[in-house]
Amino acid sequence: MDREQLVEALTGGWEDTRAARDALVERGAEVVFPLLEVLCDEQSPVNWDSPGEMLSRIGEPALVPLVDAVASAASPEVERRAGWALGSLQVEDMTVFLPLLEHPHPRVRVSALSAFQTRAEAALPFTERLLPSLGDPVEEVRRRALAVFTALGADAVATLRRIRRAPARGPWLRAGALEALAAIGGPDALDCEDLDALRRLTRIKQHAEAPEGMHVCGSWYAVPCADPQAVWDAFDLGDAQPVTLRTGAAAWNHDRHNWRRAHGHEACARAFVSPVLDGWTLVFGQPSQDAHRIEEADDACRDEVMAGVVRERCAELSDRFGAAQWYGMSCGDGWTAWCIAEGGEVLRFYDAFSAEEVGDEEGDRQPGHPAEAGYLLPHQRGSFPDDLFDGVDPSDVEALGARYRQVKEELGIPDTCYAVDVAARLSVDPGSLGPGTAVAGHGVLALTACGREHGHPAGALPI
Repeated sequence: MDREQLVEALTGGWEDTRAARDALVERGAEVVFPLLEVLCDEQSPVNWDSPGEMLSRIGEPALVPLVDAVASAASPEVERRAGWALGSLQVEDMTVFLPLLEHPHPRVRVSALSAFQTRAEAALPFTERLLPSLGDPVEEVRRRALAVFTALGADAVATLRRIRRAPARGPWLRAGALEALAAIGGPDALDCEDLDALRRLTRIKQHAEAPEGMHVCGSWYAVPCADPQAVWDAFDLGDAQPVTLRTGAAAWNHDRHNWRRAHGHEACARAFVSPVLDGWTLVFGQPSQDAHRIEEADDACRDEVMAGVVRERCAELSDRFGAAQWYGMSCGDGWTAWCIAEGGEVLRFYDAFSAEEVGDEEGDRQPGHPAEAGYLLPHQRGSFPDDLFDGVDPSDVEALGARYRQVKEELGIPDTCYAVDVAARLSVDPGSLGPGTAVAGHGVLALTACGREHGHPAGALPI
């Protein structure tokens, strides 16, 4: 079959070409090179996923041609396409991928590892052969090897622990084994020697660590308390382990964006309790009972339940500590919210999305808080003229932004405030931590009731 006939057979929608694809796959090795030519042609009218999927189904006859295509690819896109097809090859004997783990081209090694990653059960017998890839000199290969061992899971823990105790066989292997253990089971997967070593390193890093702004996505509480035990008790936290600010921030973001959730409690298993920052202790996370009340609520009333939970918690915390605040931010959709309480009473609760639903005229019917003075609230649009962008090319983002800023300044329209702005005025903005932030004590990762039952979430964290 020549290239023109192949293109004609594969032109059309996915369902329309299904019969043609199935028939071509049945022909096996004789169509590998025509399919490979279409796959590697970035100008082809045929979407590359069709020849890629067909080559993967043809299996072993396509192995060597795809290896050559990856190694000689004329562009990153062609390398990516051929690499995907190579890693997706459907073969009965996984040993065909073993020689590729030592191929001189790193993308070939990555593709071979991808094959083991997607067939974790079949890959288990090859655990020992996969180990050297954790110490590969190319970071992309090491990242893929880490993903393979994460997929292998608990069955690989004994082998990885053995490597940790064995003499080093390369500059990255033992470090890669440690990261793989953490990725599989968090601290619970590490043996006593590694846990002791991490605690020592944490103590060393804490002494020299300068505060840095955190990536803010999720919710946190702020209380004016310098007694760590009192804060842990207030949030029903236990098994606290000292961590650096960097580790704590990474744990919060990991748990907030963790979609693995093997046992369903990864998002409510632990909290990061900061050191005292400018006189305030920040708690990133929430008690298990609060998380479960929100998570188990019906979608239609979840926002209302969350607001109730936050109000109750802030009132209780402010009765205990004199004041308490809760803040929420999303890095994905612009959501922001805050709750301010003093002496057991909630003074202010604001949620941008709830205010938006009411509408701009009514918007937020609660009395504002002095910390919001001089700002627009997120649901408020400001009095911009209807012809604000007249004469500006809608596709020119920079020009649109420049016009917006110009008119905003000319009309004296205030800036919009978000949770971090209110936090900066009332307590601490975690996104703006820096060398000028006064730090007392150290932060901890502490387990909630769910964490004490199920353990830490899996995942490696930086120190």
